[in-house]
Amino acid sequence: MFPAKTFKGKRVGLFGLARSGTACWEALRLGGAEVLAWDDSSAAVGSASFPATDLREVDFKSLNCLVLSPGVPLTHPEPHWTVVKARAAGIEIIGDTEVFQRELADSGARMVAVTGTNGKSTTTALIGHIFQACGRDVDVGGNIGTAVFLMRTPVKNRIYVFELSSFQIDLMPGLRPDVGILTNLTPDHLDRHGTMENYASVKARMFAKQRMGDTAMIGVDDAWSAAIADGIDNDSDVRKVSVVHALDDGVFVARSILIDRRNGKEVARIDLRGMPALKGVHNGQNACMAYGAARAMGLGVDEIARAMQSFPGLVHRMQEIGRLGSVSFVNDSKATNADAAAKALASFERIYWIAGGVPKSGGIESLADFFPRVAKAYLIGEAADEFARTLSGKVEYEMCDTLDRAVAASARDAKNAVVLLSPACSSFDHYRNFEVRGDAFVNLVSALPGIKMTIEGAH
Repeated sequence: MFPAKTFKGKRVGLFGLARSGTACWEALRLGGAEVLAWDDSSAAVGSASFPATDLREVDFKSLNCLVLSPGVPLTHPEPHWTVVKARAAGIEIIGDTEVFQRELADSGARMVAVTGTNGKSTTTALIGHIFQACGRDVDVGGNIGTAVFLMRTPVKNRIYVFELSSFQIDLMPGLRPDVGILTNLTPDHLDRHGTMENYASVKARMFAKQRMGDTAMIGVDDAWSAAIADGIDNDSDVRKVSVVHALDDGVFVARSILIDRRNGKEVARIDLRGMPALKGVHNGQNACMAYGAARAMGLGVDEIARAMQSFPGLVHRMQEIGRLGSVSFVNDSKATNADAAAKALASFERIYWIAGGVPKSGGIESLADFFPRVAKAYLIGEAADEFARTLSGKVEYEMCDTLDRAVAASARDAKNAVVLLSPACSSFDHYRNFEVRGDAFVNLVSALPGIKMTIEGAH
């Protein structure tokens, strides 16, 4: 925790008393601001460690700004009542990440900001790992887990790697990262943004204020992101990224080889094939983005490659956790729908698949193209019967009901393959969340006779 001195002497309204809001309140108070904080949840107000002020009774013209939680509607389906009051009073509406960014100015610290519909968490974690492995002073946070004001004080040469959601970008009018990254865009959060055009325009703000010396890394394998890349007209270094086709000027992956070209000339390549946490096309894109950020911050190609090799993967997302002879055990508990499971299924050739839980609309019918890769499926939870009907006549399966039985059965059967927990379902029938489910998988695998764990212990 450190003081937000740029708001000294100002009167600030703050709405949202979850962890990031509470941390921001404390930072603003330490910096000399008067902070009036409130929440629609009576439980949040009651559990606050400081006196709350009902903002419904406050004249917003007496405030300098409103700091809004990113989870609160700014425009759609309709503006929150605090937003209506703030706009009527003519005060700015910002988020805690904007407050933090203003503290960053003139500190000598630098920012890498990552956004996109998919892949941003792994990309953020990989970038943080590379900097840390290469001995750089780095903090990782934002949407990925650590609230920005729970990170360390901005100082010269410290690098902050932020995952930013569209909601957070919407509340960052001053956003100007040293390296801005857009992984991809597909329809998402349209209940909050109204249209795909609005959603894309918010993401494009990542690059709007960049200037010479800044870097923009943009995936161009979807039309929305490609249009954003082509529309940048400032002096930033725009690096296009593809995992679909070669680029004369950009970073791309061909047959699991990362290649960097400038004006048609190859300047670097990194072989990703021996990196267990970076399997699959989607991880190829993550690697390209992380490579570009690291190069922009002055790291060499060889040290980036060594750091990538030691990346353990994002917890619960295609994370190799152990090996039993020729069998690898992979924790992909974060795959709570078919689209997420598809990325894992596409990454391995022979799979003993543990799937099931609380089913999502459409089940696993969309995964039919990957069924030839599945040697056998082990079905658990409420979705077991539905999944069995989909797999019938196409994939051998076993009804296991619970995760412990599925782990035991798959370990018994698997040879020269991957045992993959990629449920394509939420966990709520048996576990509180996907993290608890993934931890249970790690513990069950760690108890198998002869297992060699490739992560540090069981959770």
